[in-house]
Amino acid sequence: MSAAPESSKPALADASPVAGVMGWPIAHSKSPQIHGHWLQTLGLRGDYVPLAVEPDALEHAVSGAWALGLAGFNVTLPHKEAMVGLCAEVSETARAMGAVNTVCRAEGGWYGTNTDGFGFIENLRSAGGLRPTGPALVLGAGGSARAVVWSLRAQGYPEIRLANRTLARAEALADDLGRERLRPIPWSEAEAMSAGCALVVNTTSLGMTGQPALGITLDTLPADAVVTDLVYSPLETDLLARARARGLTAVDGLGMLLHQARPGFEAWFG
Repeated sequence: MSAAPESSKPALADASPVAGVMGWPIAHSKSPQIHGHWLQTLGLRGDYVPLAVEPDALEHAVSGAWALGLAGFNVTLPHKEAMVGLCAEVSETARAMGAVNTVCRAEGGWYGTNTDGFGFIENLRSAGGLRPTGPALVLGAGGSARAVVWSLRAQGYPEIRLANRTLARAEALADDLGRERLRPIPWSEAEAMSAGCALVVNTTSLGMTGQPALGITLDTLPADAVVTDLVYSPLETDLLARARARGLTAVDGLGMLLHQARPGFEAWFG
């Protein structure tokens, strides 16, 4: 009796692909809506689900996702840096940034990369906010900040001032990425150091729904400065509202989320 053709054999590839997003908390994430909308609009099989994973459970969750046959997943706060060490292979971009936000199933295990920088720059560009004419002030020193700093330096911003509530964390990020045009500063000096900046970027969770507001004034910024907030829930954060009230260019975080999602969607769902 001849063997059955390959196409008739049960295989993981024949199943409807499932991907998701790991974070803590995760209820605020718009990624399931975005990917779900794209799947429906394009008529593709698949599903994308929120995965609430506490920091101490990340390693178990990643192993479980492999065992369950997930096609891959996004990684958001606070897991982006820890995910680097949980991938079998990491892209040069993610290695340089020290953070992973997109994970795909590969032959030898999970493959991690970082599309945050791509999404961030594309969002700024589409909003007319990519203007490397002066220093940039980046608030926060987590996984997203790594992608932002790395990308801004590649775009030619002459100096990047990095403020974090724990200065040692900003110093560590600067050591990891290299100190060229990167200047860590205490959080208490952020307002004063915004003087003359062409761009201010909030990469912290401050201003997110349920979190305290980002209490930094924008009074020292020049009239042509750009303010962008990676927070997208709410879409109009207090920081962006105050920027618009001053007549500054304000760029919300939803566009970054959309642009960074594109490479992962293609990899998981075709």
